[in-house]
Amino acid sequence: MRKASRLFEIIQILRRSRTAVTAERMAGELEVSPRSVYRDIAALQAMRVPIEGERGLGYILRPGFDLPPLMFSVAESEAILLGLALLARTADRELIQAAASVNRKIAAVVPEPLRRGFDTSRLYAWGSVAAMPAGIDLAMVRTAIRDERKLDIGYRDEQGRESRRTIRPLAMIYYSESNTIVGWCEMRQAIRNFRADRVSDCSALAEGFKGQGDELRRQWVSGWATGNAGG
Repeated sequence: MRKASRLFEIIQILRRSRTAVTAERMAGELEVSPRSVYRDIAALQAMRVPIEGERGLGYILRPGFDLPPLMFSVAESEAILLGLALLARTADRELIQAAASVNRKIAAVVPEPLRRGFDTSRLYAWGSVAAMPAGIDLAMVRTAIRDERKLDIGYRDEQGRESRRTIRPLAMIYYSESNTIVGWCEMRQAIRNFRADRVSDCSALAEGFKGQGDELRRQWVSGWATGNAGG
């Protein structure tokens, strides 16, 4: 187990315990030597983590102390980092900006050396990147999904036929080559997929569909009744 992971696990062991925990007990859980635990405890204390105690008696976290809400193991940190990197391939401008902000915020609150897990030079997400759709703001779509608000869209299907649709947006699917809106199409009276790059324009309507979203999503998932892309 790497040192950063051990430091994280030692903090978690001390948080869970209501009594002092000996180095021997922690060493057994972490499968390392007590000497390693003593060094790790000293390192945590140097980082101002208020651990009290001594050899032979055990260690505790100072009463009333709690850690920042965002604490991750090295593997968890790397999972988050890769997930944030993948967002850069979605063509969703707001999510891309949010991913960069999330990375900065998490790196600012986790202690060293866990902060090194958010080093962007070690994990990469390569591959094709979806083009930004010209006729629709994906942030508007995600807001409409959350608020259960209908959208009016101009849409061009696979054969190039144009139509206007009123849809109840239910979900977003992010493919590497394009983004797709899943919605209940009022013209077709069915759940349909709408490729974002085929939307010519989009506006949010005052009319909503409050309380219907979860049920429509259950119908979609239960039979994957997505039909054709805007068919």
